[in-house]
Amino acid sequence: MARVGNTSIPSTARWEFGKSATVVAVACMIGALFAGSTIATPLYVIYKQQFGFSQITLTLIYAVYVVGNLTALLVFGRISDEIGRRRAAAIAMGIAIVGALVFLLARGVASLYVARVLSGLAIGIGAGTGTAWLAELIAEQDRSRATVIATVANFTGLGLGALVAGLLAEYVALPLRMPFVAYLATLVVVAALLAFARETVERPLGTFARVSIRPRASVPSSIRSRFVAPAVTGFGAMALVAFFAALAPSVLANELHEASHAVAGAIFLELAAAVALVIALTRSLSSRTAMLWSLGLMLPSLALLVIAQFMESLGIMIAATATCGVAAGLGYRGSLQVVNQIAPDDRRAEVVSAYFICCFLGNALPVIGIGILSTLISSTVASLVFAVTIAVFAVVALAFGLKYQVE
Repeated sequence: MARVGNTSIPSTARWEFGKSATVVAVACMIGALFAGSTIATPLYVIYKQQFGFSQITLTLIYAVYVVGNLTALLVFGRISDEIGRRRAAAIAMGIAIVGALVFLLARGVASLYVARVLSGLAIGIGAGTGTAWLAELIAEQDRSRATVIATVANFTGLGLGALVAGLLAEYVALPLRMPFVAYLATLVVVAALLAFARETVERPLGTFARVSIRPRASVPSSIRSRFVAPAVTGFGAMALVAFFAALAPSVLANELHEASHAVAGAIFLELAAAVALVIALTRSLSSRTAMLWSLGLMLPSLALLVIAQFMESLGIMIAATATCGVAAGLGYRGSLQVVNQIAPDDRRAEVVSAYFICCFLGNALPVIGIGILSTLISSTVASLVFAVTIAVFAVVALAFGLKYQVE
């Protein structure tokens, strides 16, 4: 028994309190790390003006973040299983702090590339660590609850990062500095919370020399036909998110004539909030149904996105954002759960890693394509090409999803 003042608390109650506090700390870590990936979203227009780079460079700055993601996934994907959740989280937070400092002190395009890679690496390590940590803390009580907490924290962080940065850039002095000062303070607070979090890996390795960094990502031939639909769904869902994270501020400023950084941040917050709400409110919907609905909704979502640009309508853009958020939320949650269902138990990590590679590629390749096309043709037509491409992928995935059911 332990005593607090004059009250006795059973050790089980202390454990439950510590476990709950750890869940909160880990959720805060996931949110804070993902916030770091969108802080620059409303600032890209300012960086573009101050550093004088092209639209292609802007999209490459955004997309290079995926290099960090893939490095974390392929090389450090299992590091927290081996060294422990708390130590892996400390590494992720340290990398995030360094990345934020590079952003804060940025004097040119090279600094932005480095900062984005570091941000991607921190998120790749921290998100995997945090998701596994939450699963070990609560999944035995409610298997879906850990996934919902991790995903909601993810998209809440994405939305708040963009919104707060946009507000600070619009209404506070030093628009390229204050967002990262605030972010650094947040990271320090979260790191302090994690220092007291409970470790769930029973026998972590005592030395980093024994850590395995052998990449593992593949899909067994027996499930490849069923893997197509969730993989393409994940690709499309992340392509929608990437469009709003990388290009929406430029669309707002150039096509919709809305130059407010706060509005740019609010638009991304709307997308992230829609994703988080859909994931939280559709837990009873089967994974396959969620995935198929996502693929169907991608078509009107993309149509609204293009119409908003052709008609230069902020109202239609807001409607397009909400619809894209619903499609992305259903797609991400449903496709990930389908992958978990079809993956063989002895190769689950490899199959899930292959799925995330598809998601990361969706987060990078389409926006690079739009960036290149927008220098050759108008950005509105480039967006139309993007919409048609993703729509074709969605139709193909829908056909595979309807033909090959989850067993």
